Amino acid sequence: MALSPQAHYLSGLVREPTRQQRTQAGPPFARLLACLCVFSVTSCERPPSPESLKEWTPADHHSQDDEKAAMGVQVPGGQAAKGSGDTQLVDIAWRQQCTSCHGPMGKGDGQMGPMVQAPDLSREDWQAKVTDAEMAATIKNGRKRMPKFDLPDGVLRGLVARIRSLRGR
Repeated sequence: MALSPQAHYLSGLVREPTRQQRTQAGPPFARLLACLCVFSVTSCERPPSPESLKEWTPADHHSQDDEKAAMGVQVPGGQAAKGSGDTQLVDIAWRQQCTSCHGPMGKGDGQMGPMVQAPDLSREDWQAKVTDAEMAATIKNGRKRMPKFDLPDGVLRGLVARIRSLRGR
């Protein structure tokens, strides 16, 4: 390296790198790090276009509750709502809103059940002390860790009937 007559605070002279040294990359580790950074930035994929995405269906969702139902554990239907147009809505509301905490059979064994301490809706003593109106009010307004659900009256009645059908199971 050639010495340059520039002042330095310690020695008074600074070694100035040659042109070749200035154009070379730093130590091997720095070069590797630079390559990894460039690779990680350029290898990121773009989000898929909307046209390439298939439409979501309930069959695309999978959970442990689905496995329980597939093993022959039957989820009781809303018997009181049979014949009404709300039967499908009750089934959908139960699967989407209730089973994640209460489980497919209402035993409080859903994926979130232990964490939120969901009650066992099939217990005889619980069923005996709760009226239909109280159940509907709890569903509609929420309680403790349970959020409120803004559902039509027919669906509310169907959910209450479904919970009553769980008694003693």
